[in-house]
Amino acid sequence: MKTKRNILPPKTTRWRTIAVFFIAVVIGLGLFMAKESRVVSYMSDDPQACVNCHVMTPVYNSWMHSSHREWANCNDCHVPHNNVVNKYYFKAKDGLYHASVFTARLEPDVIEMKEASQEVVQNNCIRCHVQQVTQAKYDGYIEDHRENRTGRQCWSCHKQVPHGKVHGLSTIKFNVAPLPTDQQDLVIPEWMEEQLQTKE
Repeated sequence: MKTKRNILPPKTTRWRTIAVFFIAVVIGLGLFMAKESRVVSYMSDDPQACVNCHVMTPVYNSWMHSSHREWANCNDCHVPHNNVVNKYYFKAKDGLYHASVFTARLEPDVIEMKEASQEVVQNNCIRCHVQQVTQAKYDGYIEDHRENRTGRQCWSCHKQVPHGKVHGLSTIKFNVAPLPTDQQDLVIPEWMEEQLQTKE
């Protein structure tokens, strides 16, 4: 109870009402922003959560047309898998960075991974493809494969995996974002829906 008294002004002053009002406004804005940004969706492994931010549309679409789509989602490659705490810590840290860049409208045309993300992706490439990395049969026909398979980044050779070569923001006009996951209404205009019903 003493802590409450220290935080809020005394009941006898008008400042208490103003303080309570501003605390309620801050909490309300925080909850509104959490709802609008779909914060809870980022806790899942659903790839569509990444497209809450339209900047990720070309990256999402390039993954959708890759062979990795059948086997790996965004989190399989882009977050650590050594323990649950590290996974969600990395997601939160990376997500806050992405949110701040997007909010400030500072996103580059082509999104590139920072050093920490590159390390995570490299470890996940090796984690999933450990058999290909350790197979000795490649040594005979891929020059320097033994030395290079773990000493450099996998995508220095496998450049098209899994996002292809066209994934910059300048391609966004050619990319259609997936439908929002929480949409309940039809996405066609009312006049078109009426036309379709009259033809049936």
